Amino acid sequence: MKDLDIAEVARRSGMAASTLRFYEEKGLIASIGRRGLRRLFDPGVLDRLALIALGRSAGFSLEEIAGMFAPDGKPQIRRDLLAEKADELERMIRRLSVLRDGLRHAARCGAPSHLECPTFRRLMRAAGSGRLPPQKTEMARPRRRPA
Repeated sequence: MKDLDIAEVARRSGMAASTLRFYEEKGLIASIGRRGLRRLFDPGVLDRLALIALGRSAGFSLEEIAGMFAPDGKPQIRRDLLAEKADELERMIRRLSVLRDGLRHAARCGAPSHLECPTFRRLMRAAGSGRLPPQKTEMARPRRRPA
């Protein structure tokens, strides 16, 4: 397969060219030259971008993802980090399940007001005491272009 210019990489990966330039600036991908003013990439960049997208979807930071590549650019993913992230996701799933169930109960509860519903009050107390920490807000994540 021939080298791909940035527009083709953006089209095939679904990522904006600005995201690709940002990833290059962060050292996550590397262009191999230029064709006029456009950056050129080896076709293997698509697999690398897919790995980056998977890491982002799993909640890894860009710095953590950068550490998953050996100096030669090949993936070198530590299994213990994957297990830690899976454990973190499991905790998040449990927390979100409790929230979902509490909100569903509150939506159909026959109590005159939510504050009179014992289940809803337990959920409020849990959130107020820090047992249901607020969901982390993400830093602006590079946007995917619509297909």
